[in-house]
Amino acid sequence: MKKYEVGTLILRVFLGITFFIHGLVKFQGGIENIVGWFESIGLPGFMAYGVALIELVGGIALVIGLGSRIVSALFALVMIGAILKVKLAVGFLGNGQMAGYELDLAFLAISIFIAMNGSKLFALDQILFKAKEQKTTTA
Repeated sequence: MKKYEVGTLILRVFLGITFFIHGLVKFQGGIENIVGWFESIGLPGFMAYGVALIELVGGIALVIGLGSRIVSALFALVMIGAILKVKLAVGFLGNGQMAGYELDLAFLAISIFIAMNGSKLFALDQILFKAKEQKTTTA
């Protein structure tokens, strides 16, 4: 087992748990509130559902290693949107009332890394694709 894969697994699970919790909180706190907030910053309200679902479902998928590259790419898009639309105006460290974009930037970097490199260790993808490969080679 390579150190690289262990490190990537840690990043994948951490990112997945973090996004899952963010998505869960959006639904638990009342998704309608998030819809209203999206509209107040000039975004279509329906996007709140999309972001929350990407975070919730994508978080679970990332933890179990299902579609890690695709999910991470979606997370990267969410982070780019959050940084540009909300956080950039308050600065890197924030303004005392709102956090800055330093953490969002870290999540963006992790997301891009996993999107580019994948994560195979303890990933459901590996089990599914190995089974698929064995069927095609024996047929």
